[in-house]
Amino acid sequence: MNARMKNPAVVLPEAMRPLLDVVEATRRGGVPEETLELVHLRASQINGCSFCVDGGVKSARKAGVGDEKLFAVAAWREAPYFSDAERAALALTEAVTRLADSSDPVPDPVWDAAAGHFDERQLSALVLAVGVTNLFNRLNATIRQPAGAGW
Repeated sequence: MNARMKNPAVVLPEAMRPLLDVVEATRRGGVPEETLELVHLRASQINGCSFCVDGGVKSARKAGVGDEKLFAVAAWREAPYFSDAERAALALTEAVTRLADSSDPVPDPVWDAAAGHFDERQLSALVLAVGVTNLFNRLNATIRQPAGAGW
């Protein structure tokens, strides 16, 4: 399997640095790295981005996420491995990633649960992390970037 083209952020390198700056900013937002990795993985699963799922699992392992969480992240609601804060972040991730699926895309109970675990700076990091993951997912899905391939 081959990509249709190089990643647009590689073809237009002036676009890549600002995107990576956003990613780096999310890492400084006070959200545990494991949580950010789970958020990235879940959004990538929803969007069917094999490149980001593959890379996300590898990155999550490096961040210390255990196999039980990695194997269960797609079914996090039924799995006992996640903290309440991780559950709130994953629910927020799903709502933000599936905006078109509801007339109330991010319902108050989802937001309130996340706000109960994360302060405004952390929520900002989470929302930005989900947003930039969705952007990368859309780029990679559009060009059919295969899992395990380099950019």
